[in-house]
Amino acid sequence: MKEAIAKYLEYLQSVKNSSPHTVLNYRKDLEQFLAYLSPPGTRPPVLNGVKHSMIREFVAHLHEHGLAKSSVARKLAALRSFFKYCVREGQLKENPARLVPTPKLPKRVPSVLSAEEMNGFLNQLGRVGERGPRGRAFSKKSALLPSASSGNRQAKQSHSIPVEEDLLLRRDRALLELLYAAGLRVSELTGLNLADVEQRERILRVRGKGNKERIVPYGTKAQEALEKYWPLREKLLDQTDRASGRTDPHAEAVFLNYVGRRLTQRSVGRIVKKYVRIANVNWDLHPHSLRHAFATHLLADGADLRAIQELLGHQSLSTTQKYTHASIRQLMETYDKAHPHA
Repeated sequence: MKEAIAKYLEYLQSVKNSSPHTVLNYRKDLEQFLAYLSPPGTRPPVLNGVKHSMIREFVAHLHEHGLAKSSVARKLAALRSFFKYCVREGQLKENPARLVPTPKLPKRVPSVLSAEEMNGFLNQLGRVGERGPRGRAFSKKSALLPSASSGNRQAKQSHSIPVEEDLLLRRDRALLELLYAAGLRVSELTGLNLADVEQRERILRVRGKGNKERIVPYGTKAQEALEKYWPLREKLLDQTDRASGRTDPHAEAVFLNYVGRRLTQRSVGRIVKKYVRIANVNWDLHPHSLRHAFATHLLADGADLRAIQELLGHQSLSTTQKYTHASIRQLMETYDKAHPHA
């Protein structure tokens, strides 16, 4: 069974182009199942010796140990996918996980800001350096440069790049405008290269899950923000190249950090949280929230659900349909606030 798992993981990586995150999670799930079937001192069962009753017992074991239903469902999905692969490869006659029911999960409707709230938030970025969140004088430098952690202090000592106080704001605004304008995942945003941006046509070539490419347009607001960001990007690269004396491998990345390297997904999350804090609004906003807003606002303005599916890069229409629930909920909230007899 170990050999079959190893071949399956290789198949996910080389044939299905699954993300490293997906492959890692499936590896952990399958190894946990294998460990459950082979306690210390015993040998793991052969592949065709795994019955659906064993998988049911494994699922019950996970429930008993307090694992969330969503996590149990994911592990069961990994087992189903693995055994389905084994059937297709002729190693099994039938999938033993097919008869094991998936735990019922509550339908989660994404929390979405209104179009007015989102526009107000993005427009406020241009004024963020004028005053602090509570009316105090506000230092752009303290807000826009990274916090002085030990790792950042070390980086500043080895890569001393003078950046004007308001320059990183241009990058951050371009980043946030593009997240909202194109409905990008964070990994898609940080993975963007210069060759993926068609400025004249205002379109992006985006590589999504499974390395699948799609074309996504973006609007004039994002275009204006990008045009203000390009000079900063060139300055960061020039100074980095001079400091290192060689061409930087991050030179193709659209979004760079203050030392001229490709921005990470974690950094994007920190940037979003930072501006929510500066704007002094009580929102649980994260990068994916802008993708939710993109889809919900398109739907509210009459966009076709299939078109939204294409723009988001969803494989299944059912994944996109959750935004219809968000749109209806937003409509009901507006009704409750506005109708005199609500």
